[in-house]
Amino acid sequence: MKNLLRILKFVIPFWGKALLNIFFNILSVIFSLASFALFIPVLQILFKTTEVPSEVLDFSWTDFDSIKDKFYHEIGKMIGEHGELEVLLYISIIIITLYFFRNLFRYLAMYFLAPIRNGVVRNIRNKMYLKVMILPLSYYSEQKKGDIIARMTSDVQEIEWSIMSSLEMMFRDPIAIISYLVALFVISPSLSGFVLVLLPVSGFLIGRIGKSLKRTSVKGQRQFGILLSIIEETISGLRIIKAFNAIKPAERNFWENNSKYTRLMIRLYRKRDLASPLSEFLAASVLVTVLWFGGRLVLSPENPLDAAIFIAYLGIFSQIIPPAKSITTAIYNIQKGAASVERIQKIFDAEEVIEEKQDAMEKTDFTKEIEYRNVSFSYEKEVVLDKVNLKIKKGKTIALVGPSGGGKSTMVDLLPRFYDCVSGEILIDGIPLKDLIISDVRGLMGIVSQESILFNDTIFGNITLGIENVKEEDVIAAAKVANAHEFISKMENGYHTNIGDQGIKLSGGQKQRLSIARAVLKNPPILILDEATSSLDTESERLVQDALTKLMQNRTSVVIAHRLSTIKHADEIVVVKKGKIIEQGKHDQLIKNNGVYKKLHELQTFE
Repeated sequence: MKNLLRILKFVIPFWGKALLNIFFNILSVIFSLASFALFIPVLQILFKTTEVPSEVLDFSWTDFDSIKDKFYHEIGKMIGEHGELEVLLYISIIIITLYFFRNLFRYLAMYFLAPIRNGVVRNIRNKMYLKVMILPLSYYSEQKKGDIIARMTSDVQEIEWSIMSSLEMMFRDPIAIISYLVALFVISPSLSGFVLVLLPVSGFLIGRIGKSLKRTSVKGQRQFGILLSIIEETISGLRIIKAFNAIKPAERNFWENNSKYTRLMIRLYRKRDLASPLSEFLAASVLVTVLWFGGRLVLSPENPLDAAIFIAYLGIFSQIIPPAKSITTAIYNIQKGAASVERIQKIFDAEEVIEEKQDAMEKTDFTKEIEYRNVSFSYEKEVVLDKVNLKIKKGKTIALVGPSGGGKSTMVDLLPRFYDCVSGEILIDGIPLKDLIISDVRGLMGIVSQESILFNDTIFGNITLGIENVKEEDVIAAAKVANAHEFISKMENGYHTNIGDQGIKLSGGQKQRLSIARAVLKNPPILILDEATSSLDTESERLVQDALTKLMQNRTSVVIAHRLSTIKHADEIVVVKKGKIIEQGKHDQLIKNNGVYKKLHELQTFE
């Protein structure tokens, strides 16, 4: 319930439309009750079961009996002047008019509900998308990508279908039920008291099934997340699946999980579909019981209840049944949607480990040095970096080398605050990273990684990522520096060619050169190169290395390299092993030291 209220907070920006919805719902109920109130005199005129008072003394708007006598007196006068059939016609026309306005106001209530329902879902999606981008990379190392996608798509859609579709019922039906119950108590307090005893019994039975529905829904949404993860992994690894003849095992795995999801959904729909017939049976049972109890009152010798009034009472009571059924359906839907709310709330509540101080300082330039001061980092219990100390002077090229898993990538990931140090600190120009605005820190850096991250967009859009109002000539200039202009100009639409999902239409070298062009256009003072040429063929490596050399001119560069031949001329080579810096110096000096670097160099020379 707590999570549901947090979701309903998204309704607050639409409070004006919500008030209009409630207002028109109230008008709809008033006109509905007024139309039923007119049925009573019609029936009594037809059945001649009441005497029309000849005059009304001491009329008062606060006295119900006085209002009733005045109403009947006026009808009596009309009957005397125009006859019963003509008065009956007038009342019938008035009832039709009242029904028209009742339904008009009901439509207006729904009219103002539509932007609330869709606006809330839109705002939930927007907040989730922003949260997904803000959360640290460590969050995604613990989560399945498909499950996160499921929460952002099917779970949000479930909220729209299950909870937001119930908003109309939640706003309108309680008002209708309360209004009808008040009217019923005015007509017959004893009979209405009997009704109130029966309704909680129905509510208890419905509530029990609703809780079971929620449990099944939680399992179903979790299983759907697993299905999406399998689909995402299959598409990403399709080349390997085919190469290793793993189509049958992959199909079997998907089939088993899909069958499990199907069984859960069958149980879910069976429980949900029980809502309508169960509520209708309970409503019919209550109605028959009321008919039996009220009939006894009408037929008793004392006759405490007029037959015409009892028929009107049944008519008003029958109007309680649709909103009561709607609320039953809403309860089922909300219980089903509550599972999705909980899953979405887990993303909203996920800890933003990388937090920016409220008084964070601006930093738009880099003037002196980067310093790693006693930096330690670990993934849960696994120590990745252990008290690392390193200074990188402005304009220098620093190469990080060493065995895989030594901590090189973690060192550069700490620099743009993709992660934060467990202990120690990193400083830029003597200022700790945590004291600076995060976007300013990242604005000082350009990153070219081993895996080229490109988007399903045009070449122009990929190069200008994160930069607005860019002139095309500037993009072309950046592409020329990256040795990319030649192949781009040969493409069908040049810089406005769409490169497909993850740049699938391009070769590895072309992708990497686009990544370099992106970094060139950003023109950052600090450059991070994470094994930017390790996965390329010789020709592509030559073109990319040439582009990188141009890019690194007059910049501070941190280079991670497995191919030591590419970093021989670095200002300083840092050897990282098991989270520690074990060697440091220029190429020739490290060779003379006869340490780990020399062994790595000899291995590559031998190859």
